[in-house]
Amino acid sequence: MHRTQEQYEVIAAAIRYLEENCAEHPDLETIAAKIGYSPTHFQRAFSQWVGVSPKKYLGYLTLDHAKRLLAERHSLLETSLELGLSSPSRLHDLFLSWEAMSPGVYASGGAGLEIAYGWFDTPFGEALAMGTEAGLCGLGFASGTGREGALADLSGRWRNAEFREDPQRLAPLVNAAFGQGGQARLALIGAPFQIKVWEALLSIPSGYVTTYSDIAARIGQPKAVRAVGTAVGRNPISWLIPCHRALRKSGALGGYHWGLPVKRAMLAYESARLEADEVSAATPSASKAENVEH
Repeated sequence: MHRTQEQYEVIAAAIRYLEENCAEHPDLETIAAKIGYSPTHFQRAFSQWVGVSPKKYLGYLTLDHAKRLLAERHSLLETSLELGLSSPSRLHDLFLSWEAMSPGVYASGGAGLEIAYGWFDTPFGEALAMGTEAGLCGLGFASGTGREGALADLSGRWRNAEFREDPQRLAPLVNAAFGQGGQARLALIGAPFQIKVWEALLSIPSGYVTTYSDIAARIGQPKAVRAVGTAVGRNPISWLIPCHRALRKSGALGGYHWGLPVKRAMLAYESARLEADEVSAATPSASKAENVEH
């Protein structure tokens, strides 16, 4: 199926509907009716975009999914990192580059920086994106805070910067961030310790999870678990710097700056894409089977 902007918006709406209504376990006909597709057409489109059927995706939204992730994917993480391997998913791994601003830029509150911002529809709800000439420096979601809250939150990180609404300038970076082609460039603006933590998060492959204590050990400060948790919570570029992949040791989701429903939807989406990639790699000729309701 040729992917169009219209199809992207339809599937994004379906993902949001599933997240908001997962407790009711809506059937295929109900979901399709909500977005104006026939059940067959919706099943095919969703499977080709997300990688698994809507019914399978609903399974990733259950409350115990994080515990399964911790038991299964976390145990494989260190081995994959030691071997230099990443997830088969190319959602983030191939099309992401980043650079850190100097500590002085952060210490000055972004003085002298011009930061563009704009609002965009995404699979996880309306998002506020911010960027400099170097790339995206902010990405947050309005579902938990509202537009005004999200704008105040992100712009308050760099209080002395000059902000200008310019969504057209940011659109190519945002499109790349959500898998619509191109390269997502990041400009990390933070304190040196924060950037170390965010850099560690960037090493976690899509579809895998980690814990705050693991991150602390990875940056060489195993006793700084509380400080790591604070830095994770202050991550300004959600989704692309994947703080949603950090869980508590118990398997609980823990907190998420933009709301737990957004975090759960992100983990579900990545799990679906990873499973689809693994199935495709194992049985490359079985593409038709991926569109069958399980």
